[in-house]
Amino acid sequence: MSEQPARVCGHWIGSEHRYCRTTDGVRHYLPGYRCPAHTPRALRGLAEIPPGPGLPAGAWTTVSPLNESRVHGALAIVSGKRRASQAGRRAALTVVASRGEWL
Repeated sequence: MSEQPARVCGHWIGSEHRYCRTTDGVRHYLPGYRCPAHTPRALRGLAEIPPGPGLPAGAWTTVSPLNESRVHGALAIVSGKRRASQAGRRAALTVVASRGEWL
């Protein structure tokens, strides 16, 4: 097995003409791997953002507005207000029939 290369801070310290090269607490950011002293927020003099609680439990189970538009699209196809191929019309008919939504 090949080992992953060590993550080292790639921040250039201009006054010392060298890279930081610290390996403790290094994380990946857009400019590259940075130690806690050279994160983008630390370089601006700002405190790091504390980790939050994450996404709510139902974040992936909420109803998408795209699904609702497909139902309205199916109703439009069945009613003749929207054009569709024969296969699309059959699919729309089964969707509308399965939901019990008739005109």
